[in-house]
Amino acid sequence: MPDVSQHMGASSTGSQSGAPQGPLSGVVIADFTRILAGPYCTMLLADMGATVIKVEAPAGDDSRTWIPPERDGVSTYYLAVNRNKHSIVLDLRDPEDLATAHELVGQADVFVENFKPGGLSRYGLDAETTTTKHPQLIHTSITGFGSGGGKDMPGYDLLVQGLSGLMSVTGSPERQPQRAGVAMFDVITGLHAATGILAALHERSVSGRGQHLELDLLSSALSGLVNQTAGYAACGNVPQRLGNDHPSLYPYGPFPTADKELIICAGNDRQFSRLAEALSFGWAAEDPRFSSMEARNQHRETLRELLVEALAQQPADHWFEVLQGQGIPCAPILNIGEGVQFAERLGLNPVVPAGSAEETVPTIKHPVSFSRTPAHYTKAPPRLGADGDEVRQWLRARSTAPAQEAAR
Repeated sequence: MPDVSQHMGASSTGSQSGAPQGPLSGVVIADFTRILAGPYCTMLLADMGATVIKVEAPAGDDSRTWIPPERDGVSTYYLAVNRNKHSIVLDLRDPEDLATAHELVGQADVFVENFKPGGLSRYGLDAETTTTKHPQLIHTSITGFGSGGGKDMPGYDLLVQGLSGLMSVTGSPERQPQRAGVAMFDVITGLHAATGILAALHERSVSGRGQHLELDLLSSALSGLVNQTAGYAACGNVPQRLGNDHPSLYPYGPFPTADKELIICAGNDRQFSRLAEALSFGWAAEDPRFSSMEARNQHRETLRELLVEALAQQPADHWFEVLQGQGIPCAPILNIGEGVQFAERLGLNPVVPAGSAEETVPTIKHPVSFSRTPAHYTKAPPRLGADGDEVRQWLRARSTAPAQEAAR
C-alpha cells in the first residue's frame, strides 16, 4: 500500500524526499486506541516508520486530561505515548464520520482498537466484519480480560495488578500488598501487541492474508510474571511478599551502607565469592552455609548480618565504585530524574526531541537502536484533530485512484 505520507505534508513519515525511511515505512495503521496499552504499541510502530492515524472521539483521548504533570497545558501522560501520529476526530455515531472510519480501515494494513468486546459491532467495525470485508487487514483487539467471561470487566491496569497476583508479591510482608509504580501491564500488553502485529505482517507477506489478533491485560500479566506464575503452574508454588528480597537469589536487593542503601545482585557463586572478598570476609565463599545459592537462601539472616556490618564502614558511592570495579553487579537507588541523568552519563541519550520548531516536545527515545533504519521523531504528539484535513484529503485521493487506473 502506498505511504499515507505522500498525501500528507512534510511532517509525515515515508517516501518523501528527505523523510526518514524506518523499517515499517509504508505500513498504514488505523489507531482507534486510547489511554496507554494501545497508544504505546502504535507509537513504537510509528517510531519505526509506520504511518499511524490516531482516531479520537470529539472529547479526545482520556489521557489528554490526566494532569498533573503537564507541559504547556498538555498531560505528559498523553505526550509519553503519542508522538509520530496524525490525529483525526471522528464521532462514530455520526453517519459521515462513520463512513470516514470505514474508509480509513479499508486503506489500512493494521487496525488497532481497545473497545470493549462487542462495542464495535454496532458500527460494523468488529473483527469478523472487517477481516471478512478486508481479507488482508490485521485487526488487533486489546481488552482487559478477554472476550469471554471477562468481556464486561473494565480494563484498568491497577485491577489487573490486583487480580494477576502481582500486588500479592509486591511490598513488605508486614504491610499491605503494593501496586507497581507504573502501569506495567498496560506497557507489557502494548509490547506484546507490537510483537504480534509484526509477526502477522511477516506472515501476511507469505500468505497474503490478514488475521485477527486478540490481546488482554490479564494474559499479558500472567506471562509477564514469568518465574512467579511458572512456579505455580509447574509445582503449585504460591509466592508471598518478600519486600525487596528475591525468592530464589541471595544476596539480591538493597542493603544499608554508611549513608544510604545500595542494591547488590550476586546471581551466582562466582559473584558472591568476589563480593565476599571485596567486603573482607572472603572465607564465607568456602563456608558451607554460604558456598551455594541454595545454602545462602537457607541462611539469609546470618549472611545479612555479615553484609550489613561490612557495608556500614563506607558510604554507598564508595561501595558502588569498589564493587563495580570488581565486576559485582550493584547500583544506588535513584529517583526518576537521577535515573534519566545516569543514562545520559552513560551516553544512552534517553531524551529526544519530537517534532520541530515551536511544536518540539522532549520525549523518551525508542528503546531499539537500528544500524541502518533508525527510529525517527519527526512529529510531536498531535493536538486533537490536528491532521483531520490531511487524512480526509488522503482518503479522497485513494478513493479516486482505482478509477484513474481503470481509465488508463
